[in-house]
Amino acid sequence: MQSLYTFKHIEPKNNIEQSPAIFLFHGLGSDEEDLLQIIGEIKEVCHVFSLRGPISHDPGYAFYTFVEEGKPIQPVFDKVIAVTRDFILQAIKEYQLDPTKIFIAGFNQGAVIAQTLCIVMGNQIKACASMSGFLPDFVKEQYHKNKMDETKVFISHGEYDYDFPIMWSADSKEFFEQHGAKVVYKTYPVGHGVSPENMRDFVHFIMEEIK
Repeated sequence: MQSLYTFKHIEPKNNIEQSPAIFLFHGLGSDEEDLLQIIGEIKEVCHVFSLRGPISHDPGYAFYTFVEEGKPIQPVFDKVIAVTRDFILQAIKEYQLDPTKIFIAGFNQGAVIAQTLCIVMGNQIKACASMSGFLPDFVKEQYHKNKMDETKVFISHGEYDYDFPIMWSADSKEFFEQHGAKVVYKTYPVGHGVSPENMRDFVHFIMEEIK
C-alpha cells in the first residue's frame, strides 16, 4: 500500500477475507516496533498496522509537534489526523478488512491520535484503546463529533503520571461518555507507562470486542 506513512504490517495466522484489523500509534520518541511488544494474542487474529510517526524526534519519531505537553500545534496535528484517517480507510479497501471490526490503540502521543480518530471516524471505529493520553482542547471544541454510540473506548492512565496528568484522561472519559461512547476507564499505581496489568487489560478489552 502506498502511503506517506512508514508502517509495519503483520497478517493474522488465519488470514481470511474480511479479517479484523488494529492500527497502532506509538509514543513520543519511539517507533513502529514499540507497541508490537504488548499486543499479545491480538496479532494472531487481526491484521496489525503499526505506524511510525512522520516527524523525527530523537531517538525515534513523533506524530505531532507541540509547544508544551498537552498543547499540540494545531495545523500540524490537523494534517496528521486527516492523513491517518485516509490511511485507515485505504487499508480497509486494499486489504479487504472487516469494516465492522476496526480497532485503534495508542500510547502517549499515539493515544492522543487514537482518541481524536474516534471523534473523526465515529462508529467506523469499533473500539479504541488509549493508554496515557488525552484530547486536545481544540479537538473537543472545534472538531465535528461523529456518532460514537457503537464505539467502545478503553482509557487507562498511571496514577503517578507526571508527564500527562491523570486528570486529562478523566476529562476524556467524561467527554466520550457525554457523546455516547461506551467507556472502560482504568488507572494503575504507576507513572507514565504501561504496566503488565494494564497490558493484560488492554489485550483482554480488544479480544472481547473481536469476538
